[in-house]
This record gives sequence, C-alpha cells and structure tokens, in this order.
Amino acid sequence: MSSNLLTVGLAQISPVWLDKEKTIEKILTTIEDAAKQGCELVIFGEALLPGYPFWLALTGGAEWNTKINKELHAHYANNSIQIEAGELDEICKLCAQKNSAVYLGIIERAKDRGGHSLYCSLVYINHEGKIKSVHRKLQPTYDERLTWAQGDGNGLQVHSLKKFVVGGLNCWENWMPLSRTALYGLGENLHIAVWPGSENNTKDITRFIARESRSYVISVSSLMTHKDFPKDTPYLDKILENAPTILANGGSCIAGPDGEWIIEPVLNKEGLIIKTIDFNRVLEERQNFDPAGHYSRPDVTKLVVNRERQRIIDIKD
Repeated sequence: MSSNLLTVGLAQISPVWLDKEKTIEKILTTIEDAAKQGCELVIFGEALLPGYPFWLALTGGAEWNTKINKELHAHYANNSIQIEAGELDEICKLCAQKNSAVYLGIIERAKDRGGHSLYCSLVYINHEGKIKSVHRKLQPTYDERLTWAQGDGNGLQVHSLKKFVVGGLNCWENWMPLSRTALYGLGENLHIAVWPGSENNTKDITRFIARESRSYVISVSSLMTHKDFPKDTPYLDKILENAPTILANGGSCIAGPDGEWIIEPVLNKEGLIIKTIDFNRVLEERQNFDPAGHYSRPDVTKLVVNRERQRIIDIKD
C-alpha cells in the first residue's frame, strides 16, 4: 500500500469492567481481528483498560470517607496497569507480530509517582511493539478528580506513521486549546481523540479540531451497558440501582482535514470501524490554512511546553 494511505481501525468496544485480565484478552482479540482486515493503526477508547469510573456519579462518589468509595477505589487500583511490571507486554508483542500500531486508553498506577495514585493515560505502541509515549491526562474532568490524579506534559508527543504524524489527547483535553496547539506545533496531521463513550462528546469537537488544524481527526469511544458489569463487581447492586441501561453509547467517528465527516458518529454498535485515509488531503487543506506554519505569528504569540516527567523526588546517589 502507498505510504500516502493508512488503514485505521476504530475499536468501539466495551471493557470487561474493572477486570484487567479479561479486558486485555478482549483487546488482543480486537488487534488480531484488525490485522486480518489490514489495519495499520488500531485505536481504543479512553480508560478502556480496565474501564471508566462510572460508579463516581452513581454511588455518592463525592461523599467523604465512605466505605463504598474506598473499596471501589481499591478494586480499581488493583485492576489498573503498571507498565513497569510488564502488564502491557502481551499487547506490545502482538503489535510487533502483526505490524500494527496502537493507541490504547488505560488507567495507569504509575510506579514513578509511588505506585498508588491512578492516571488516565493514553499509550502509543508502535508497529515494532515499543511503547513510544504514555500521556497522562493533564486535567481529569469533574468527578474523575475523585479517583484520577493530574498528569504532566511528558506525553505531549507525536509519532511518525508512514507519511502521517500522529498524536492524541484524552477526552476533554481535546477542548484545551494550548494542548492542541502543542501537538500542532510538533507537526501533527492525524489527531486521535479518545473518549469513554458518547456522541455528545464527539459530534462537535471532532469536526471542529479537524477544521482548526486541517488534519484528520479520529474520535474513538467505548461502549458500556448493564451487561458489561461483571457479577463480582463490588457493590454492583448499588451501582446498577442508579445506572441507566446504556452508560456509554459510542460515537466513534472520523472527520477529514476540511472538517467534513468521513464517518459520522456510530452509536450502540460494537466492533471495528475501518477506513483508509489519504495523506494528500492534509496537504491540500494546508494550502490556505496551517495553524503552526504560514498562518501563525510566533513573533507575537508563542507556546512554552514543559515535557519533563514530574516526580516528587530527585535522587542523587
């Protein structure tokens, strides 16, 4: 296939909620299926591994010092991912075997921050099976702050993939103009936006970013319904008591560099959404507008980005 063309797979799937082993199995199966259909990049939704913290809005998540919130948080932490412990190794190995790159939303229990706090992270694994960036969500949104910590700028990075330069952000980070600008300035022309799952999130911002950046924008969302809660979930009865039947209805979609739909938001359908995109469309649309190039004024406005990985200690032995 021409280096101008890239076949992408949007993995609109549900997790096996808060069960990291079974969710990893589902991710591996999806990558296998995508490879069989010629996908060179496979994208999964925000926090898919092991799942979005839906309980916060359903069980009085802001109540102070309650047993239910502490026990659910501990269950979440136990099913979150420590990259340093090799918990993504199977996925990396499969990427190398299938010559596939992957963007994967995880909940990371970051060892370099002590190993107890949780970060909503977007991991990029290249086609050689190497983890090239781990972007920890800069600002968890509203009730997410009750279980996720703030990330840093280390993951504001882009990656070459054939002729494309790909970068990504988590959920409402996509509304942060300076975070988007950081990626534009690094040459991004294929923007990945991952979401927990709702067309209310994807239907406007996907086309907006595409038109602003003159890039392809791929939004990938997860699904979540009552049936996706394992029966052994702590406090399941309490969670389901207040939960709608559908908690996340998808909304995965693709907008082209002109801001028009290539694939409109897909709702309530589990599986791969596959499309081949053409790099030349980026060059066509950059002719009249390029936010980091000929239509920028760095002599007037300029962004400073701190990509240092933040840690509480700096050890000097």
